[in-house]
Amino acid sequence: MDAGELLARYVPGDFFFTTQRHTIVGSGSRHTFTGTDAVTLSEAVAAALAEDPRGLAVGVLPFETHSVPGHVVLPETSRISGPVRVGSRKTIAPPAEVRAVPEPVRHVEAVARAVKALGERGMRKVVLARALDLDFDSDVSPQAVLHNLISDGAGGYIFAAGLPNGRTLTGASPELLLSRTGTRVVSHPHAGSAPRSGDPVTDRENAESLASSRKDHVEHAVLTEAIVETLRPFCRRLDVPRSPSLVSTPTMWHLGTVVSGDLIDRDVTALRLAAALHPTPAICGSPTEEARRLVAELEPFDRGYYAGTVGWMDARGDGEWAVSIRCAEAGQRSLRLYAGGGIVPASDPKAELDETSAKFQTLLRAMGLEL
Repeated sequence: MDAGELLARYVPGDFFFTTQRHTIVGSGSRHTFTGTDAVTLSEAVAAALAEDPRGLAVGVLPFETHSVPGHVVLPETSRISGPVRVGSRKTIAPPAEVRAVPEPVRHVEAVARAVKALGERGMRKVVLARALDLDFDSDVSPQAVLHNLISDGAGGYIFAAGLPNGRTLTGASPELLLSRTGTRVVSHPHAGSAPRSGDPVTDRENAESLASSRKDHVEHAVLTEAIVETLRPFCRRLDVPRSPSLVSTPTMWHLGTVVSGDLIDRDVTALRLAAALHPTPAICGSPTEEARRLVAELEPFDRGYYAGTVGWMDARGDGEWAVSIRCAEAGQRSLRLYAGGGIVPASDPKAELDETSAKFQTLLRAMGLEL
């Protein structure tokens, strides 16, 4: 069965994960692992896979791993295929109501409070998010959203994963938290963003401005340093470029750095490494615990599985885990879209609002919307 057929057969509750290299699909559950200790969860999953050489584990970790359970499943059936190719877009009915949470002016105020708090608390960065709640008069099809994300060329890691509450987390993340193949590990952190433009001149100017932005390079350095320091104890060697590169999606420019290395212990699995890295400063801040507290103070919602990680792992410990951003949580007739931005002492509150608006476009375009 090719990847297009796998997408056509997708139903809510299935796991779907596609990249430019391959597509991973899982249906049903032979065993489900949940828990608020991500390291313990990763060890339990690895132990179960050790007894099933052809097995696969798929699932999600939440943003707040201390209080929201991770959810990893050993599917009844799983398939690996090539990348998905789709034809024309699918039509999705427009929402009956759209609500911003918080209102844009409140998000600007929260960013200003965050900038002040960074100085007062001696912090380097915090990530603040906002949401859009979309209500529909008819059922929402996560399969149609996936189809359109692929059709739009959203790229990166396009995914859908069933959640313990019966809802579906779906999106197109540009950011690889961690992949492991044998003893080789790779992380591709992103921090520093600018919107794309339909005008080629403006688009190139946005990219060049990002590439030369001291504020964005400082934000990116905080992230890269954290990734390197976390991976260092696990690796005998790490390769880290001296400066970040520009990374593009259809809606955003980012600064990205590919960090790679060789594991000391081959028994350290992809999920165990993802648990060690998560949450990175890309979606939380630095220092981590102080940033968690500030996020809880300033955001008027619980993130749930937004800004967590989504991915898969096989019985050898190989796998891929993407940062669950540019995503939405889908119910039967509702979607909650999320978008966030990294706040550093040099951040401008209005510019941060504009950045989240640009990041919403990945999912809004898939819905056929312009908001």
